[in-house]
Amino acid sequence: MTQSKVFFTNLRTDRGSNLLQKLERLVKQAGIESLGFKDQYTAIKIHLGEPGNLAYLRPNYAKVIVDLIKAKGGKAFLTDCNTLYVGRRKNALDHLDAAYENGFNPFATGCHVIIADGLKGTDETLVPVHGDYIEQARIGRAVMDADIIVSMTHFKGHENTGFGGALKNLGMGCGSQGGKMEMHCNGKPMVRTKKCRSCGACIKDCGQDAISYNPEGKAVIDQTRCVGCGRCLGACHFGAISVPWDEANDILNCKIAEYTKAVVDGRPHFHISFVMDVSPACDCMSSNDMPIIADVGIFASFDPVALDMACVDAVNQQPAIPGSLLGEKAETQAEGQGEEADHFHKLHPETNWRICLEHAEKIGLGSRVYELVEVF
Repeated sequence: MTQSKVFFTNLRTDRGSNLLQKLERLVKQAGIESLGFKDQYTAIKIHLGEPGNLAYLRPNYAKVIVDLIKAKGGKAFLTDCNTLYVGRRKNALDHLDAAYENGFNPFATGCHVIIADGLKGTDETLVPVHGDYIEQARIGRAVMDADIIVSMTHFKGHENTGFGGALKNLGMGCGSQGGKMEMHCNGKPMVRTKKCRSCGACIKDCGQDAISYNPEGKAVIDQTRCVGCGRCLGACHFGAISVPWDEANDILNCKIAEYTKAVVDGRPHFHISFVMDVSPACDCMSSNDMPIIADVGIFASFDPVALDMACVDAVNQQPAIPGSLLGEKAETQAEGQGEEADHFHKLHPETNWRICLEHAEKIGLGSRVYELVEVF
């Protein structure tokens, strides 16, 4: 099995350096400059932060990568796609407001933010995958228009996938609203009739004539006509269109791997993960729990699978912080610390994070076997 290199730096500093300088040294030694940025549109995929959640990456880190790309003649932009759930990032206008509120603006980062799947989450590119679960991935158009992909990921726990790392950031994060629906459910959207305002927006946007009014004047979706594109999700302003979040977690993990391959296949890509403020749940929540372990450091690699594996190993080698959710669970579960620990399974026993990495390796996305190279 091919061994990939994963580069790592800890978070110790002295008077001669700071974390931003260490990040720059890390990615340069890991080879980011070999991507050939000159005149290339470079999408930096980053979670812009759900307001109220303070675990997202500081914009200062993004500026380091933006400045490096621009110094090489590249055209960098920060990007994310709209969310499937109702919140502050469900459409591009609110999403940009949230990004600016969290400090992601051209003055702080040196580049613009582009919401990849457009105003209502429907601006997408269909990318052939021909995978075990996905035939065509629905990826935000701006992501697919880019020449180079760089991901910056806050590594943390996740209630559906065990952990959220580079694959989750790229696969789920780059999916349009229709793509996110495809990953999260095995069915099609439905209407919450109590929330329907009979505005007709979903009917107008449906390309399959699958939506009509019932005798009470409420929208209903004909499941035999619906193709599950998700456009009605973006069209509804009142949260009346919902998704049956019914996909098995193992299949969800496999779909994320196949979506990630759709994002990175056939073009240069590079990945950075920050194992700090490791919260037990997704950054999409409007709040965050205290970290489950002490901060570890920053990791970088051309291989997103090896990167996620290295980050999992690093987290599992740390003791749980007393008083954290993991610490509380450790008191009631027999599993020990160290190499045998599986913190993410302990946090979310109904998940199996290994499935995503195993499937990603199977489809040629990368290797779980890695060499860790420390950068000082």
